[in-house]
Amino acid sequence: MSKDIRDAFFDEVYELAVKDKNVFFISADADAFSLKKYREELPDQFINVGVAEQNMALVATGLALAGKKVFIYSITPFIAMRCFEQIKVNVCSMNLPVAIAGLGSGYSFSYDGPTHHATQDIAVMRTLPEITILNPCDEITSAQAAHTCYHNAGPTYVRIDKGVYQDIYNLTDCAAGIKEVSSGSKIKILTTGYTTHMAQSIINELQVDIDIVDVYRLKPFNEETLVKLLQGSELIFTLEENTPIGGLGSIVCELVVDNQINTRVKRLALEDRQELEFGTRQWLMSNGGLSKQVIKNVILETSNEL
Repeated sequence: MSKDIRDAFFDEVYELAVKDKNVFFISADADAFSLKKYREELPDQFINVGVAEQNMALVATGLALAGKKVFIYSITPFIAMRCFEQIKVNVCSMNLPVAIAGLGSGYSFSYDGPTHHATQDIAVMRTLPEITILNPCDEITSAQAAHTCYHNAGPTYVRIDKGVYQDIYNLTDCAAGIKEVSSGSKIKILTTGYTTHMAQSIINELQVDIDIVDVYRLKPFNEETLVKLLQGSELIFTLEENTPIGGLGSIVCELVVDNQINTRVKRLALEDRQELEFGTRQWLMSNGGLSKQVIKNVILETSNEL
C-alpha cells in the first residue's frame, strides 16, 4: 500500500540519518507521525527549537558550517516566509546544504485558515538564486526529494503535501524533474504537485486528447526538455494551486518569452487575493476560482478556439 506523501519523505530522512550521524533534523515545534521513530531512536540528531523558525534557520546555519547535513521543518508559510530573511542571508548567501521542508502545500491545511495556507511560497522562494525547489506529487518523488536534499551541495526547498496519491513517477524519472504522464497531443497541461492528480481526473472525465506534464523540480527548471515540449505544442495550459504571480504559470511564460517560442499559454491558478475563509480544500479552490468545473470550461473553450 502506498505511503502518505509526508511519511515517504520523513521515513527516507530517517534512513539517511541512521547511516550518517552528520544528518540533523530540526523542527520548529511541528510534528508528524512518521517523525516519532526519528525522535526516539536518534535523539542526538534531533532538535526541537520550539516556535522559533527564524532561530531554527540560524541554528541550521551553524550546524551546516560545522559540516552537518541539516533538515529544517515547519508548516510551509512559517518556514518559507517567516524566516525568509534568515534563509536568504545566512543559508543561501553561503550556499549551505540545508534542506527546508515545508509541510502543507496550497490549501492542504484547509480548516486551519489563512495563516496555514501556502499559495505564495513558490513565488517567494524562487527569487533566491542558490535554491533548488522540489514539489513532489507522489510517494516516489517525495522519498527521492529527501535524497536530493542530502546530496545537494546547496539549499533545497521541498513542498510536502498531505495524503496518499497514485504514483506517477519511477526513480529514473526523478532526475529529469519533469514527467510526461501522457504524450502525443499538440495541447498540454503543465502542472505540479496536488493539481497533477486533479488534472488527470479532469482529462479522464472530459475524454479529450490533452497531454499532462508534471513538473517536480520547479527550480532549476529543466529548460531544455520544456523548450522541446513547448515548441511542438499549439496550446499550453498551466494548472497550479497557487497565486497566478510567480508560480508555475509565470515560470512557463518566462520560458516562452525568453526562448521566443510560438505557442499560446493559458494559465489556470487561484485568484490574486488572500483567502480569508475556512472550508475543505476543494471548496477553497472553488472559492478562489479554480473549481473542477471552471477548469473544464476553460480547457474546452480555449481548445475549441484553435
